[in-house]
Amino acid sequence: MRLIRVAAMIAALLAGAPALAADPYPNQKDGDFTIADFALANGEHLADARFHYTVLGTPMRDATGAITNGVMLLHGTTGTGKNFLAPNLAGELFGPGQPLDAARFFIILPDTIGHGGSSKPSDGLKGKFPHYGYLDAVEGEYRLATEGLGLKHLRLVMGTSMGGMQTWIWGEKHPAFMDALMPIASQPVPIAGRNMLWRQAIVEAIRNDPDWHDGMYSQQPKGFVRTLPIFNIMTNNAAFLQQAAPSRAKAVALYDQWVGDYAKSIDADDYLYWFESSYDYDPSADLDRIQAKLVAVNFADDLLNPAELGTMEAAMKRIKTGRYVLIPASPATRGHQTLTLASVWKTPLGDLLK
Repeated sequence: MRLIRVAAMIAALLAGAPALAADPYPNQKDGDFTIADFALANGEHLADARFHYTVLGTPMRDATGAITNGVMLLHGTTGTGKNFLAPNLAGELFGPGQPLDAARFFIILPDTIGHGGSSKPSDGLKGKFPHYGYLDAVEGEYRLATEGLGLKHLRLVMGTSMGGMQTWIWGEKHPAFMDALMPIASQPVPIAGRNMLWRQAIVEAIRNDPDWHDGMYSQQPKGFVRTLPIFNIMTNNAAFLQQAAPSRAKAVALYDQWVGDYAKSIDADDYLYWFESSYDYDPSADLDRIQAKLVAVNFADDLLNPAELGTMEAAMKRIKTGRYVLIPASPATRGHQTLTLASVWKTPLGDLLK
């Protein structure tokens, strides 16, 4: 039973659905913003592009009618905006007196392009869906904020993992649009080395699945899912995985549990596009364009963003008002998945908002 509980907890963290979500927050509601012709940075176009979102709280306005308390939170790869409603996040962030108290802030939780309720390959275009990148994700989020929700400024843009990478892009593409930036579990350099190698293993497993058919399959491919547990392995730390699988037999059983969970819920094209969409991510050249106050938070036991490479120290020298916080490994951390535990990293957020 212990193995089942641990497997279920890991699945909830990684699958993108906020199991055990908190009760609704003030004025919590969902919506969709549609762009008739969404032009991608690579020249492709998506007709009637849908951008889904969840909002919490009430917009506060100044004398001109402009919203003054907007914040945007960006989710990670495989997730949706509702990930932030999971108790380990919402329960630490959105309650009375907490850093992003929903009674004080107008909180926007978008589903980035390709994810959740936003337009994605599995809606019907499958392998013919335009090949979006992170630049397109940020453009869609920006147009949702400005054209869809009428904001002219944000108090904060914060993101985790992929959302953290998009936060760096936000700061460069729209430097005067926000007061503060908080990228979590990310680095402002192209994805390479170990981080790219494991991603490429997933991409190749999908593209070489005999049932994939260039993304135009009639039945969901199943072979590639046996590679997907590499995601769980890379995003959790050794101590957590040892606890979850303390023997050979339990490790095999946990692997089989992961494969079974993926086979029930994963669409091959959506998954492929998620992992290929980082192809255009490289904020390293324009870090000096960032104007907002920035606090970057990483975790010392995160295999995807290894602290020992010195990437962050070099980047912070180029940011006018930047601060780097490296959370030490401890029994409270979970490697990359520490991003799901706001209790570990919310203190720097509170300091930034002050």
